[in-house]
Amino acid sequence: MTFTPTTTQHAPIYEELVRELGDAMAEAQTAAEHTQHQAAELLGPAGTQPGNSES
Repeated sequence: MTFTPTTTQHAPIYEELVRELGDAMAEAQTAAEHTQHQAAELLGPAGTQPGNSES
């Protein structure tokens, strides 16, 4: 199988590393979402002013 940039399957080495070391990408995304949620709670309405984007 040939992998291209649009291929959604991961290379076998990626799956092996995830099994051995954990999924750092998923953990980082979870941590970022948690941090964003905490920041929104702390900032309250000031953090939702027009021009502030959440992605």
